[in-house]
Amino acid sequence: MHVENVSIKDITTEQIVQWNRWAAPNGTLASPYFRFEFAETVSWAREDVRVGIIRDGEEILAYFPHHMPKDGIARPIGAPMSDYQGVIAGDYSRLSLDLVAKAAGCSALVYDNWYCPMGGHPGGLRERDGSVIADLGEGADSYFAQRKTAFKDHFKKSARRQRAAERDFGPVRVELGDASGEAFAALVDWKRRQYTETGKLDVMGIPWVRRVLDDLRRREGQEFSGLTASLWFGDRLAAVEFGLVGADIYHSWFPAYDPDLAKYSPGLLLLHGLFEQAQDRGLQRIDLGRGGAHYKKYYASYEVALDSGRFLRPGLAALGIRGWEYAETAASILPSKIAQVPCRARRRWAQISAFETQFSSRINSFASAFSL
Repeated sequence: MHVENVSIKDITTEQIVQWNRWAAPNGTLASPYFRFEFAETVSWAREDVRVGIIRDGEEILAYFPHHMPKDGIARPIGAPMSDYQGVIAGDYSRLSLDLVAKAAGCSALVYDNWYCPMGGHPGGLRERDGSVIADLGEGADSYFAQRKTAFKDHFKKSARRQRAAERDFGPVRVELGDASGEAFAALVDWKRRQYTETGKLDVMGIPWVRRVLDDLRRREGQEFSGLTASLWFGDRLAAVEFGLVGADIYHSWFPAYDPDLAKYSPGLLLLHGLFEQAQDRGLQRIDLGRGGAHYKKYYASYEVALDSGRFLRPGLAALGIRGWEYAETAASILPSKIAQVPCRARRRWAQISAFETQFSSRINSFASAFSL
């Protein structure tokens, strides 16, 4: 087997067809993030996008869209903003992470949401979690009937909150699409304030991220596109979400709501409205992403396993990563606040390094994070 690393501009029309066919085994798309169009959209905003092609003789086995290694570390396309990552292949059993890392020309491959069709790669695994799928294939009425049977109290509470919002503000409605850009602008404003208040990296302030989102917004209505969903209480905008659409999947991506309306659970009411209108938009699956939010259990038809971790090959980058990990292990015997410092520093540096393409910007963002 051998690998080559090419510009995305070198991918032929025939290869694009093969790529998208492999992204949808048996005609069912694994995730919009695996479409060629997602990698292409990111490549318009960043100059470091490459595609590793893995071959056995003349036969192509897989495509691996990624960002060129920085300091020996490579990351999957769009990471860590991309909620599904991995190789696009016809037969995963013929691949290994060593081949994938070789295709990226790196000594360390770092991933956050690695798709696990063959059960994952335990050697580099740090955490495994499930991306929650709401299956609306039988329609919203059937879906809600099943969910309400299992979680009656949750849905009764949501209905009470919607009635309260209607009493206080007027009719509650969900709109899919945002021709004026008003809802998306509110989303950006809410997210940026949220990042500032919580001390997190302001993703919406990074130019390449905004360009990717804007390009996806302009595709709205196409088979692959972004989609803005907004919740209104009368004439007041209560919540907005920007997601990614591919084939019959909507992937929840950037949600936000008016913090002054939190008592009405606007995020959940927006989600319910999205479910109700999904079939009209040709959507049969809503992917809520992996991890964290306790509310997802109320909506889960099933989960798709995703891994976070790293794969190391001999090189300086691997030594550096192991050094961070040794520091975390050594610090674990110290008082908890001190013990958290190496882990917090590693995670913040990894996130900043992935988002910021310039070294000076990385240093400034890292310093700001620890001056709060």
